[in-house]
Amino acid sequence: MWNRAHRFLISIDSIMLLEEGYNVVSVDASDKMLKYALKQRWNRRQERAFDQWIIEEANWITLYDDIKPIVGDGFDAVICLGNSFAHLMDNSGDQSYHKQAINNFKKCLKPGGILLIDHRNYDHILETGETPAKSIYYNTSHTADIKTSILFYCGKPSMITLDYQIIGNNLNSDFRLSYYPHSLQNFIKILKETFGEKSNHKLYGDFKEIHSGCKPAFYIHVMEKQ
Repeated sequence: MWNRAHRFLISIDSIMLLEEGYNVVSVDASDKMLKYALKQRWNRRQERAFDQWIIEEANWITLYDDIKPIVGDGFDAVICLGNSFAHLMDNSGDQSYHKQAINNFKKCLKPGGILLIDHRNYDHILETGETPAKSIYYNTSHTADIKTSILFYCGKPSMITLDYQIIGNNLNSDFRLSYYPHSLQNFIKILKETFGEKSNHKLYGDFKEIHSGCKPAFYIHVMEKQ
């Protein structure tokens, strides 16, 4: 099991790890998310895990340099879930930012440590033009609809926009999320290039073993640092 975990989008995942007794370092570049985390830490400060919860501001491109004193000999796990990595734009056109971010994740790990990272099944979205409303993360009965829009640039998909409509419990809410899509095989290629071709890589679909014909809403990658 993990002794130290690193979370890059401060949300329920960090709190769940704390409640299980893990030592957690949470990092985000969003003031809103940082304020949320600090408030949760203060409200539950009498609990040992929450009192020792480390919360820092940083971004993926400069991550290792930003938190190097905290990393020490490395974390047992770096966790980046909730499709958050797809918010990172490929400004250069050669995915150098993506590779740099993944390399920062690797540098934060101790030998034998794991990177747990996920993304939506963009291959399916680009093939069908539709996004599953139900998934391991978004399994609420109040999700009425998800409208999917795909922006192409020079003949290639450059952005996917999801417009959510939530109805239920006297709630009527609309919100939009935009992502920079990447294919499954290309994402695996970046992981392998960063961690090494012989590195241990496991792939799951919605946190389950992938079988023939499986079309999960999310792919989950587990990479082990050699």
